[in-house]
Amino acid sequence: MSAIFQNINPPPSKAPKVIGYVLAVAALIWVLHDFHLMQALHELSNVQLKWMLLGVGFDVLSYGVQGMRWALLLNPFGKVRLTRAVRAVYAGLFANAVFPLRPGELLRSYLLSESEEITLGRVIGSVGVERLVDLVIATAALAIVSLLVDLPRLRRVADTLGIVTLVLLTIVVLLILYLELKLGNRPPPEVQPRRFSGRVMAALIGLHAMGTAPSFYSAILASVLMPFCQVIGLWAMMRSYGLNLPFLAAVVVLIVINLGVSLPNAPANIGSYQFFCVVGLNVFQVEKTTATAFSFFAFFGLTVPIVLLGFVALLRSGMSLRSMREQVGSFPRKVSSSAA
Repeated sequence: MSAIFQNINPPPSKAPKVIGYVLAVAALIWVLHDFHLMQALHELSNVQLKWMLLGVGFDVLSYGVQGMRWALLLNPFGKVRLTRAVRAVYAGLFANAVFPLRPGELLRSYLLSESEEITLGRVIGSVGVERLVDLVIATAALAIVSLLVDLPRLRRVADTLGIVTLVLLTIVVLLILYLELKLGNRPPPEVQPRRFSGRVMAALIGLHAMGTAPSFYSAILASVLMPFCQVIGLWAMMRSYGLNLPFLAAVVVLIVINLGVSLPNAPANIGSYQFFCVVGLNVFQVEKTTATAFSFFAFFGLTVPIVLLGFVALLRSGMSLRSMREQVGSFPRKVSSSAA
């Protein structure tokens, strides 16, 4: 009888979803407080289409660069086709727009694991490396901007984020050096994946393989190019809306948005995107109604094309909306079994 109950997975907690929706509603209430609709409509009527198209183009391009970086990170485990990596990235973005709590990271990992025959654990590990590299680049960008722009609050955030990033980076580097000294030129040892120590060693060996591969340096260059394209995209959207802010302002606003939407979120980051966009623009003394209207303008302008491309990518990968929903619901079991 006990064996039967051990095979039954407990239903996932709904608390993260509830928190995400509550935060989204609270953010929208704050953003729309004292919002002047007629002023926003007047500003929207003066939008410059050429700048908007430029912004959308660079934002779409940035996720193609992300797919290229992903393929480079996974190069030690097999030849990953660029088209498959880019398609998985866009399919994951579509899942993030449909479901709360950003399950697209797991969906794109599953799709690429299935198509390229790389274990799901290694693919998920590469996503973790992506996030660490993104954190390092965001911290460096925030530190540089804090030196060029006289914003005391921004400097405190940069210092705090820099300390956290330095600690994480130090741990990762020490782990890679440990394996480098332990393995040397010897092949990786056989591990027992069902034991906890075996799972940890397998993860460390994968991290070592990615961090010491020649393709890792190309992946770092792609990691710099990706946010650069996103900054140009957001800055072009600002120019389209008539916000004549400097390029560094787009850097700050994008960092604030990206840090904010990493919290539990509703589908497509609705609410949190607007909130943190307004917070970022308020740093540069942009009037609240204008900042709020721009946050919705940028959100829909940059999200709708990605959702459409993501839907096409999902269909091209052989999945339907129904099968995607089933896969997302089974992710906790898949992830636990891949680690076992």
